[in-house]
Amino acid sequence: MTTTRARILRAAERELGRDPDSSLTEIAAAAGVARRTLYGHFAGRDALVGGLVEEAAEAVLHAIGGTDAPAPDDDPAVALARFVLDLWPIGDRYGTLIALARHRGLGPEGVSTILAPARDRLAGILARGRRAGVFHTAVPARVLGAALEAHLLALLGCARRGVWDDDGTGAAVAALIVAGVGADAATGAVRALRGEG
Repeated sequence: MTTTRARILRAAERELGRDPDSSLTEIAAAAGVARRTLYGHFAGRDALVGGLVEEAAEAVLHAIGGTDAPAPDDDPAVALARFVLDLWPIGDRYGTLIALARHRGLGPEGVSTILAPARDRLAGILARGRRAGVFHTAVPARVLGAALEAHLLALLGCARRGVWDDDGTGAAVAALIVAGVGADAATGAVRALRGEG
């Protein structure tokens, strides 16, 4: 059963993702609660944004399997595909954090701190893949990671707007191709991970 607090957070995520300047009145209406109910759970906009940030940080950490690094002998292409597939279901939260950082309520340092575990995990996967000759070596792993993050956020935006219907499979294949894996190998790696190969 969804709690009122969770309903408010989901509504805030949707409304702030759509328009970072959404009012608390609009968020309360989207959650189906009175404004005073929203204030019963969150003292104001900063507290509401803080609740979103805290929840998103937990969701990102949970999605990537905590702070434990993946096995060093894990195939880098499979590890990257798994990373994308694990984060795709919570992509809205990731995107909302980025939108809030750009517009208001949360500085870039705050977002960087929250997303650091995911970004570190991605950089580690890319570094291993570069050493193994699986991924591009023309740019540093963190730069390639930033490019992949922007690419995935663009794909997520398309999915949110209904331009593209994807369960993460297409995004994982696209991420592997951007990282330097051939299209057939990328598709094969994701299918194998999905148990379709």
